[in-house]
Amino acid sequence: MSDDPILEADWLKNPETQAILAALDGAERRTRIVGGVIRDTIMDVKRASADIDMATELLPDEVMARAKAAGMASYPTGIEHGTVTLKLGETIAEVTTLRRDVETDGRHAVVAFGTDWVEDASRRDFTLNALYCDADGTLFDPLDGVGDALSGVVRFIGDASQRIAEDGLRVYRFFRFSASHGGQQFDVGGLAACADAAGRLEHLSRERVGAEMTRMLALPKVAGTLTEMADIGLFKADDDALAALGAYEAIGGQSVAARLALLADGRFEQVQDEWRLGNALVKEATGIAAAAEILADERIGEAAYRHGELAIEGLAVAASRGGWSRARLAEVARMLAATVVPDFPISGHDLAGLGLIPGPALGQELARLERAWLESGFALRKAELLALVGR
Repeated sequence: MSDDPILEADWLKNPETQAILAALDGAERRTRIVGGVIRDTIMDVKRASADIDMATELLPDEVMARAKAAGMASYPTGIEHGTVTLKLGETIAEVTTLRRDVETDGRHAVVAFGTDWVEDASRRDFTLNALYCDADGTLFDPLDGVGDALSGVVRFIGDASQRIAEDGLRVYRFFRFSASHGGQQFDVGGLAACADAAGRLEHLSRERVGAEMTRMLALPKVAGTLTEMADIGLFKADDDALAALGAYEAIGGQSVAARLALLADGRFEQVQDEWRLGNALVKEATGIAAAAEILADERIGEAAYRHGELAIEGLAVAASRGGWSRARLAEVARMLAATVVPDFPISGHDLAGLGLIPGPALGQELARLERAWLESGFALRKAELLALVGR
């Protein structure tokens, strides 16, 4: 068996991958696998997606024609930039024609197609992403990306400021990759260039920024990275929130919504607008934050009743904010797990049956009785609650 992880990689040995390469002259090195799948295999980083990126000398129309001739599905997913997506069986490959930049303004690049592999590599973002692999597993590494990958160094290709000027989103990508592949250590030159550019990124779409931030929040460890980003003004977060985020990670927390609850610190509408976050994620984060506030007072039953499973992450958030000991966290977690939440025994219909007129006053009375029921530890029964009406 080979000691080369590339040669042993399932994605390379996959017959569907090999069939796609064969259809696109992979044996003649006119099409190569590129980027993340190679990087992650070298670094032994688990990938969330099995999709493969390829680079090719072939023009997009020819890629689609060859795919059709070989019985593969093809989709012009980014054909204006030379990208065609191919699907064969369960394998999806995004195939992009080699490119060279003609004009860039930090928002949209004007590119021309080419056949120069080194030039194509030189227009990418980081050296560890400029890695290519032939159909037989031979690496093409024109910019020493393997060395940086093995060292865990996220380094801009060429002049960092120029790479950022071509696409300002690369500032966020620098921090994301430094967290995911660089052990939250930052290349000095790259960090300086990002700090210099931080105040000139207003033109970036909020959706693109939010997508990068969400991907960062999903990483195993990101508190140190987000602290660095806040320090250079990429987003607003106070020191207490960042410290709580570090404490949350220290107890093993990895929830995107819980991290958002910590960072937003009650500013959910503002953060949602700034990062164009989906309603479902913000709703989950808001629920976790609310549960954390209740659990900070150890109102365990109420947290479980009002927020259900969100109370689990709420507990981790409360402990992180409050600096709880592991013993206290374990004890409250045990109590939360043992809590059985019954249904509230009465309803507005019951109060109306006693003569209360439906409306705000009835709602206030129902809420008052619910509070009494919660404070009793769910002990008050229906008759006892109805006996309290109006008292």
